[in-house]
Amino acid sequence: MAILNLTPDSFSDGGKHSSDPSTLFQTVSQMIQNGADIIDIGGQSTRPNAEEISPEEEINRVVPAIKQLRESGVKIPISVDTYRSQVAREAILAGADIINDVSSGMLDSKMFSVAAELDVPIILMHMRGTPKTMNSLATYDGDLIEILGRELSVRVAEATRAGIRRWNIILDPGLGFAKNAAQNIEIMRRMKDLRLQPGLGGIPWLLGPSRKRFVGSITGESAPEERTWGTAGAVAACIQGGADIIRVHDVAEMTKVVKMSDAVWRRVFPE
Repeated sequence: MAILNLTPDSFSDGGKHSSDPSTLFQTVSQMIQNGADIIDIGGQSTRPNAEEISPEEEINRVVPAIKQLRESGVKIPISVDTYRSQVAREAILAGADIINDVSSGMLDSKMFSVAAELDVPIILMHMRGTPKTMNSLATYDGDLIEILGRELSVRVAEATRAGIRRWNIILDPGLGFAKNAAQNIEIMRRMKDLRLQPGLGGIPWLLGPSRKRFVGSITGESAPEERTWGTAGAVAACIQGGADIIRVHDVAEMTKVVKMSDAVWRRVFPE
């Protein structure tokens, strides 16, 4: 999954990508050529302490881009990175295929009903609070993996009660969201345990370690764009733990890491 942030303030690539039709298709075409299987489009930054924009502004950022990509012939799945049901609906109607909700429906009570109505896959990520408050909510009283499993299973149960088909659910443990560096590493180390937690069996997983602060805290890079090598190590660990989708900035480099990791741990070889 290639990250396409149409925001001026994202932590790693804010302002880098444009919804300008003259450059958008070229950018996405390069991502696909480099190995992207899914394009994840976001119009609202979810970095720590991010300021919220209006739903209308978020829609104005992502919907024209999705339409432009479809009109230009982009056929691979597009996910919309949003926690607002209004944005999700407009994005899906414009041609997106997947909802990627960092709040698992907790920041918009209508998200699950919209996903159920549209009958599209939805990514449920573990997060506490909001992007503005999550850093203060990284205290877990007990075993981290058991708590994450329990909290995610609640979201899965609520999603299915709302009418979302279980096979349309993808889970994300939320690396960097209400977790400190040690907790992020523990999640990657114990992904097999997390996948086996009650209520989570058989559901595919997405992980997104790309360029995150915890990577830089270990490798010593303060600038997110310099964290490629550290991200590569994290991506390999995520796949070893059973990740089915990896969300990345550096598509060409991480595609090679994914291929090698698949060959080692999944015995999947390129044709």
